[in-house]
Amino acid sequence: MSICRTTTGSPVWFKSSYSGGNTTECVEAAFIPGGVLIRDSKRADGPRLQVSSAAWARFVAATWR
Repeated sequence: MSICRTTTGSPVWFKSSYSGGNTTECVEAAFIPGGVLIRDSKRADGPRLQVSSAAWARFVAATWR
């Protein structure tokens, strides 16, 4: 896992369909060629985590148990 402070291009950010209308506690993700970026939706200009596609897939699979 790494912290990504700059990216090339403009990633398309999305929230989980389960996040609902509450805007106070949510993360956003964006698919990029090297994996997935993750950020705090309240701090769109803040730091971003970059994880591999494989790590993202394991995370999503673990949340569906």
